[in-house]
Amino acid sequence: MSKAKRAGLRENGDGGMTGVDDTALASAIGNGEDLAPFIRAAFEVGKPETLIHQLKSFVKKKEVEIEDLCKLHYSEFIRAVDELRYVLVDADELKSGLAEENRQLQEIGDTLLRMLDALIQSHGTKKNIMQAIESLKMCTAVVDLCMRVNENVMNDSYYPALKALDIMERDFLPVLHARALRQLLERQIPVCRAHIERKVNKEFNDWLVHIRSASREIGQLSIGQASSARQREEELRGRQRQAEEQSRSGSKELVYMLEMEDLDEDDSQLKFDLTPVYRAYHINTCLGMQDQFREHYFKNRQLQLNSDLQISTTQSFLESHQSYFAQLAGFFIVEDRVLRSAGGLMSSARTEQLWESAISKVTVVMEDQFSRMQDANHLLLVKDYVSLLGATLRRHGYQVGPLLEVLDTMRDKYHELLLADCRYRINDVLANDKSERMMMKKEYEYNMNVLAFHLQSVDVMPAFPYIAPFSATVPDCCRIVRSFIEDSVSFLAYGGHIDYYDLVKRYLDKLLVTVLNEALLRLVRSPTLGVSHAMQIAANMTVLETACDYFAQHAAKLCGIPTRLVEGPHGALSAQSVLRNSQAVAHDTMIKLVKSKVDEVMNSTLNINWSPDEPPTIANDYLNDVYIYLQTIAETSQEILPPTAFYKVISGVLEHISRRIMETFLSEDVKRFNIYAVMGIEADLMLLEGFADDKYRTSVQDRVPGVQPLKSFLAEARQTVNLFMATQPDLYLNPVIRERNYGALDPKNIIIIGEKFKDLPEKLFGRGGKVAPKKKLIDALIKRLKNEA
Repeated sequence: MSKAKRAGLRENGDGGMTGVDDTALASAIGNGEDLAPFIRAAFEVGKPETLIHQLKSFVKKKEVEIEDLCKLHYSEFIRAVDELRYVLVDADELKSGLAEENRQLQEIGDTLLRMLDALIQSHGTKKNIMQAIESLKMCTAVVDLCMRVNENVMNDSYYPALKALDIMERDFLPVLHARALRQLLERQIPVCRAHIERKVNKEFNDWLVHIRSASREIGQLSIGQASSARQREEELRGRQRQAEEQSRSGSKELVYMLEMEDLDEDDSQLKFDLTPVYRAYHINTCLGMQDQFREHYFKNRQLQLNSDLQISTTQSFLESHQSYFAQLAGFFIVEDRVLRSAGGLMSSARTEQLWESAISKVTVVMEDQFSRMQDANHLLLVKDYVSLLGATLRRHGYQVGPLLEVLDTMRDKYHELLLADCRYRINDVLANDKSERMMMKKEYEYNMNVLAFHLQSVDVMPAFPYIAPFSATVPDCCRIVRSFIEDSVSFLAYGGHIDYYDLVKRYLDKLLVTVLNEALLRLVRSPTLGVSHAMQIAANMTVLETACDYFAQHAAKLCGIPTRLVEGPHGALSAQSVLRNSQAVAHDTMIKLVKSKVDEVMNSTLNINWSPDEPPTIANDYLNDVYIYLQTIAETSQEILPPTAFYKVISGVLEHISRRIMETFLSEDVKRFNIYAVMGIEADLMLLEGFADDKYRTSVQDRVPGVQPLKSFLAEARQTVNLFMATQPDLYLNPVIRERNYGALDPKNIIIIGEKFKDLPEKLFGRGGKVAPKKKLIDALIKRLKNEA
């Protein structure tokens, strides 16, 4: 229908069609257009009469126009009337045809309308069926998802279950037409999520309980790995030192081998399950509760840590320290794994916060427990485990400096306890010493007591049984010192000091000086000390001084310092000079004791007949005892003392004997003496000089270069006897002769002794032609000496 035609249709107030616009109809007729739309519209509204009436009105109007026109055009009008009559006839025929067409159209339209209604109903049914099918498909998919959720929850596959819940909530709920199912899902989805959250959190809480009990085992295993790594490192250093020693010794076949297996420790044996943590964190992240779970995890682990740091009240710290530190190590090993693999559950800052909290409490506990310990072995035991703890946690990236600082503060206390223990053991050894030279019957005894401490004087294995110059005290003390070195190195090693040899050396010097040397000096200064005991102590001191080189080398070896760096004077222990000085004290004490014994024997010189009537044929009786005693002392000291000490002892005794002879001459108890008495002293001196020459030749001459002969220490007595036996004693007044032959004499002593000299009775002069009177010569010499004075 054209726009004009559509505009010609008029509507009433009820929205129904009431007729056709006359103008439009007239325009359509005038234009010769098809009137079917007008007719169809009239029939559609059920009022064809109105159209007919309009057509009639149009006809009448046209008739009027025709009449008017006819008046103007009569002839034409007549023709038009005729034509109009024909039109009327045609109109009647058209009316009849239209009525018939309308009837037929109505019949056909009713059928079509019924069919259209059926079609529309069928389309509605089809649409409903399709919607029902789609709804059923959606419900089926939702039910499948629900079944899958239930199955995943039953199989503890919480993430797929949550993803299925998210799909249901995002993709199905907004378009789900099944109201009951939609309401069910709206109620059950939060319930299911809450159920998953509870199950995951329960698994996590169970893991918290499990991991706390497993942390101790994890820590023990990791600390054991650190101990094994340390042992391998020490073995490697030992092989390296051995190779260096072989290189220095000039060995041509050197084999260097570095075993790489197991050098890099990994965590392959540290197997512990973090799946509940990963799952709980992932599920809570999916639920949008990751921040709450992080806080929950941190607070619970913090509570566990605080509980782990509590000291056991049922056990001593010595018994519980390993489990205590193993628990701590296991805790932070787990935390390190969580930090590295849990995808942001723990931050570095929070892990560091836990570590700083733990380290502050642990250091307080260690300081308190160390301050209570009074046994060096206990302290060393705890220290070793703490150092392994530090090595273990350092491998996992933790700063263990505060732990090592606590160990460093305990260094002096540990060594004081160690010194106290060594002092007790050394005093016990010295108290039980029999002061007898040690006899070794088997080679293993020699290896254990001599070679082990480098005490051998020659590199050749001696014949057995072998009698050492020292007593059993020496190897016993060496073992104590060696154990001290090893314990000291054990404490200082793997601590805060990289180069700790100087510390070990300092404490070793302290042991040797303040403990061993002082104990030996107390024995030397004991009022009940005998000569043999003093001599054995002096010999032991000499050997212990030699052993200081071994002690320094052993300490350097344990500290990983090449022995070449400690060889020579610059690497010697200061205790060597102290022991050397103490040897001098022991030698002086021994000489003092020997002199005392000699004094006891020589007190009988006052019983000598100072005015005999016959010249002596042998030495005086007292000297036989002195000579036997000197031989005994010389034999013993020659075997156990070094040549310099032997020389010092024998020379000191001889000098003392010479001085005692002079004191006897000067004594007021000797009022007078004659030439025969001088001859007796001369015989005594000859015996002593023979002894001195023998010992000098066999024990001193080739071993102590640059020293005076031993008999020179009898010079004062010898020169006095020579002076009074000289045929011309006045030659003493000659400075050259005096310096050469009488340099040891004091003129004052010559005056005193000379005044006691007397001639033999006249009846004895000339007996045998051997003795001539010389009183006058002596008196003249004395007079000249007095004048010079």
